[in-house]
Amino acid sequence: MFVKGSLNELVAYRLIRITSTLFSECLDVLSREKIFNKCAITPAEREIVFDAFLGSCLWVNIYFRWRPNLPDEADNHLIELAVAGNANYIITGNMKDFVRAELLFPELKIISASQFMNSFQEARS
Repeated sequence: MFVKGSLNELVAYRLIRITSTLFSECLDVLSREKIFNKCAITPAEREIVFDAFLGSCLWVNIYFRWRPNLPDEADNHLIELAVAGNANYIITGNMKDFVRAELLFPELKIISASQFMNSFQEARS
């Protein structure tokens, strides 16, 4: 059962793309116990949820490296993922860095999670 417009729907429709670089970044964040000190689920349970999430993602291989020269060099791989994965959106809480890229992709929209969920809900109505 899915709540209309929820993250569950995005996962169910395989709208989330991932690369080995983003996978490694996720693993790094998940290994930071400090982040999860007050979390009710155990590391083993987090791993189960992450494995299920990964099973729903579309894996993308990067064959060409775009260098958009974002202010945070570590974010460049997300533009490469979006272009190689033929994505319409990058959903981030860090929009200011993405709009300051030297190499722009006009068809690629950089939006917040709430903006995306609002447009996703409207499209599904």
